[in-house]
Amino acid sequence: MSQTYCDYCNAHPEDTFNKTYHDTQYGFPIEDDHELFERLVLEINQAGLSWILILKRAKNFRKAFDKFNIKKVANYTEEDRNRLLNDAGIIRNRLKINAAIVNAQKILELKKEHGSFKNWLDKNHPLSKDEWVKLFKKTFVFTGGEIVSEFLMSTGYLSGAHTEACPIFRKVAKARPAWMRVHKSSRVTPSKPKIKSAP
Repeated sequence: MSQTYCDYCNAHPEDTFNKTYHDTQYGFPIEDDHELFERLVLEINQAGLSWILILKRAKNFRKAFDKFNIKKVANYTEEDRNRLLNDAGIIRNRLKINAAIVNAQKILELKKEHGSFKNWLDKNHPLSKDEWVKLFKKTFVFTGGEIVSEFLMSTGYLSGAHTEACPIFRKVAKARPAWMRVHKSSRVTPSKPKIKSAP
């Protein structure tokens, strides 16, 4: 049986990047649109790379992307794109940088209709993983199945971030993530823990 992310983090407290993320962020609901946008961008940037690399560069990402201010990123110019492509502190991938800008623009469009990115997520919840993936692919760019699944699990819209045996599971439960508020008769089946791979 492969080691889960929970197993790894609980057994390796010396890995402070993963341990802190696992214990204080992963699976906990997020209320702020800018923080939701940040999580989406970071998950997109992980594609093909290790999560520990993204965690180590998270501060650099926040600085490079104006603390993930959605309106500012949506208005980035070609000069900003070139700045990001030359920033060694982040992931210098043209497609991923473009995705951050385009998705910020998409979120601004959602805000006009729904008031906020979070409201849009809440209004569509609950959906199955496959339904979420279809919706994200229709709405955003660079949002494949793994990226969408991890984004939604990490922000509490899909279950599976923590095993029930993990001590953090109860802390997440107290925060009442969206997946836990689904009525028992819902069509959504809780996902199996744990998709994010151990380092």
